[in-house]
Amino acid sequence: MKHLEETPWWICDKDDINYCAYVDTDSNYFNAEPILLHLYPNFEEFSDKEKDSKLEGVALAYQDIITDHYDNLAKECFNVLEHRLEMKTECVIRSAYFRATRRYAQWITKQEGIEKEILDIKGLEFMKANFPPILGEFFNDILQQVLKGEEKDNIIEKIKVFKKRIIYGDISIKQLGNPTSVKKLEKYSGTKARAGEMFTEILKGAPAPVRAAIRYNDLLKLWQLDRKHNLITMADKVKWVYLKDNPYKIEALAFFDYDMPNKIKDFLDKYANRKKVFDSILLNKLEGFFSDLQWPLDLNPYKNDFNFFEI
Repeated sequence: MKHLEETPWWICDKDDINYCAYVDTDSNYFNAEPILLHLYPNFEEFSDKEKDSKLEGVALAYQDIITDHYDNLAKECFNVLEHRLEMKTECVIRSAYFRATRRYAQWITKQEGIEKEILDIKGLEFMKANFPPILGEFFNDILQQVLKGEEKDNIIEKIKVFKKRIIYGDISIKQLGNPTSVKKLEKYSGTKARAGEMFTEILKGAPAPVRAAIRYNDLLKLWQLDRKHNLITMADKVKWVYLKDNPYKIEALAFFDYDMPNKIKDFLDKYANRKKVFDSILLNKLEGFFSDLQWPLDLNPYKNDFNFFEI
């Protein structure tokens, strides 16, 4: 949170440390570890439940201190003696990840004094409708493991295994396609294929999903499958993937996961660019996540193969 990294002088002195981790509309999140270590030098030896209770105790104490201070604030700033200003402890968070405003994940273990076990995740990219669910589930699993303290090397190993499943075809293309709703199909469709031509003209500026949808319709007509299977039309919910080099020089292809002709399936199984699916969708998000954690992300499968050599 860039606006929290540079604290104005009227909030705290230049050499003071700002322990505020995140600010929302009506909530403030603070890193309590320094004060807990000060109050309890053996804090790290406590069980997780003991840590949660100690943290809650500190939060409740500061809640009362701030609420009392609101009396001065109301009198000096608003010239009133009676007010409804109150600070209230909302929850105890064992660990959290704050990506940006309203984009975060937090492991809540106590809420209003009641023990909980809640993973509250809001606004992160993998939750968007255009993110393949199977990749979103994997990212969610990695996120949860990080919040619960899993070792970095174990996390990276799980990513490597999942990447292999994508690359070597253990996960179907139906599951890896980008979900989207087709828009502006007519706007970017140019001249229809004429005698001696295979494909419709795609006008300049067409987004990749639109290009992919136009080419799907072209292939259905070329292979005379359009009488048995639906063409993609405006507002249809489809999926699409990038392709490797293929005889038709098609860059991307859309499809219905509930109505896929065998010939389209075979074509996708052979030419879908699985590596690009991983790199452009999942790896992109993982790199941002690891960068925030200040962890290096090296997925080289041969990284440790030559450790026995001495130089």
